[in-house]
Amino acid sequence: MVKYTYYGHSCFLLDDGKYKVLCDPFLTGNPKAAIKADEVECDYILITHAHGDHLGDAPEIAGRTGAELVGIPEVLAICEERLPGLKQHPMNLGGSLTLPFGKVRMTLAQHSSGVAGGVACGYVIYMGGLVIYFAGDTALFSDMQLIGHKDTLDYAILPIGDNYTMGLEDAAMAAQLLNAPHVIPVHYNTWPIINQDVRHYKEITEAMTRAEVHIVEPGESREL
Repeated sequence: MVKYTYYGHSCFLLDDGKYKVLCDPFLTGNPKAAIKADEVECDYILITHAHGDHLGDAPEIAGRTGAELVGIPEVLAICEERLPGLKQHPMNLGGSLTLPFGKVRMTLAQHSSGVAGGVACGYVIYMGGLVIYFAGDTALFSDMQLIGHKDTLDYAILPIGDNYTMGLEDAAMAAQLLNAPHVIPVHYNTWPIINQDVRHYKEITEAMTRAEVHIVEPGESREL
């Protein structure tokens, strides 16, 4: 069993009762943030890319909590510049990393990276007996089908905001390609430019896939 807590935008926490994994901790300056950066607790931080609304407060949270950072080397170098001496696990696309809570595999994402020489990524997270795919910021791409084929997913956490990432229709197609039984939408309604009708996303996705879409509001938790 894993508890998912949504902190707003693309930031969420996975908690298996022993380890806490925080993803894309953009909290300071996030108008939808449900927690402050100096309040969140975690053991690991997964970073998908270096844009400010994803890298966010990662170095400062890691420095305060002792959490270990996972990400592309160029992204982790930014963290090191901001706060030297942090615990780091550099990875790259296609690589896997075994950690005390389970395993993470770094996947392709079709998006700019926010740092020269870097790339954007997603993660397949093995934790608490579940397989959870976090797409990060991405466009729809056909190799999502390979992600769902290689890893039998339980949950897919997908951006739906459009403009910078997939919109509603493409994110519904992504759910179809991934073939996950459960989908959680993120990266929407933070600012007007990515406002979306999340209930419409739920309707169209459930109409064209086997997935059940779970709408989790900032500050809410859900047992996966």
